[in-house]
Amino acid sequence: MKVSFLLETALFQGIAPQELETLLPRLRMHKEQFSKGAVIYHAGERIRELGIVVSGRIQIETYDLWGNRSVLDSIGPKTIFAETYACLPDEVMLVTVSASEDSEVYFLDAHAMIKAASTHPALIQNLLTLTAQKNLNLSRRIFHTSAKTIRARLQSYLSFEATRQHSNDFYLPFNRQQLADYLSVDRSALSNELSKMQKEGYLKIHKNHVIFHKK
Repeated sequence: MKVSFLLETALFQGIAPQELETLLPRLRMHKEQFSKGAVIYHAGERIRELGIVVSGRIQIETYDLWGNRSVLDSIGPKTIFAETYACLPDEVMLVTVSASEDSEVYFLDAHAMIKAASTHPALIQNLLTLTAQKNLNLSRRIFHTSAKTIRARLQSYLSFEATRQHSNDFYLPFNRQQLADYLSVDRSALSNELSKMQKEGYLKIHKNHVIFHKK
């Protein structure tokens, strides 16, 4: 199951099953479990291992000196995280990585992976693609939060999710607090704006299920 699962991740695309079987011991892979709310990596740490979510959900977030939180990303199974910092072990992490629900994670040694790339070039190609995708996700968040009003931020983000999921009937990857953090707004103000938008016929929302009506 381990090999079949990993072959479905973006990091190991283009790698044959037998090739991956021989590669895994060199990557020093191991699996760990985390309870909801557990911190996987703290801001300020130096790390050498990247992670792949096996089950559950992982949140990437930042805190300022006053304890205010900003959610940068929320990721699920088969998604890689912390690869940039793991490949640059002298750099301290500027983000905190935590489990937003009970989760399992595979960890791989980034330096060992880079060494293995000399005989498995698909690894580096896949890693570059993943890094580019992460940069795109960060750019999207900047785009969503650049709007001045809460409604404009919601419209920007909900339009993106509808496009990404190819439907105006979709599920958000965030709960209400996480969505407020992601959009850098107050949760109560966000809930009030969603209620107004629902009354005005822009959308229907129940928990994280949204039916979005463009106007």
